[in-house]
Amino acid sequence: MTLKTTEYNIKAGKNLRLAFVSDLHNFKGDIVLNALKTAGVDAVLLGGDILHGQKYVKQGFDFLKAVSKIAPTFYALGNHESGYSGDIRHQIKLSGATLLDNDYVKFKGINIGGITSGSFYYSKNYKPDPTFLTEFSALSGYKLLICHHPEYYDKYIKDLKIDLILSGHAHGGQWRLFGRGAYAPGQGILPKYTAGIYDGRLILSRGLGNVYFIPKINNPPEILIINL
Repeated sequence: MTLKTTEYNIKAGKNLRLAFVSDLHNFKGDIVLNALKTAGVDAVLLGGDILHGQKYVKQGFDFLKAVSKIAPTFYALGNHESGYSGDIRHQIKLSGATLLDNDYVKFKGINIGGITSGSFYYSKNYKPDPTFLTEFSALSGYKLLICHHPEYYDKYIKDLKIDLILSGHAHGGQWRLFGRGAYAPGQGILPKYTAGIYDGRLILSRGLGNVYFIPKINNPPEILIINL
């Protein structure tokens, strides 16, 4: 597997170097861990779908334990974590990662928040928690939000005072043809948000693992480095 590392320089004056990793989907993460060890980051942010439902979790939990030894690790939950029937919060705590389940932490002068996938709470509408988003956006200081679903941006986040949003979920559009993605869950065919930076503050990762039985085309796995 060839891993792509994409670096973004955001003018925030914080002298922070962060890694963003999303959508492992329980695939073996050795190549990612090796890249993170040499990246010299202050923290690793996980954008959800590190696990894959109930059945495919062991390699995801192993990855969590390993990455937490490299740098402080902050984890927001995606839709596939909702399929795990065990005590996911306890397992994440044991791994050494910090769970941001509609919660935030102050880290080296910035607020890092994690909005949990609406699939945990709304079985039909997949809405995020608007109360948390409102409270987080009202905080003073720099605000970075980990939000698994980029499709939340237009409806729930765009008008809020949040400085930077990191998302995954779209898998880069799964198949990339003529420079754009073909399909993304929650957005459908020819999705608007698949990879790159939008509005100068929404940054999307193409993610790491393939969806089971659905390979990526012209779309290498990717981690992001964010310099603030």
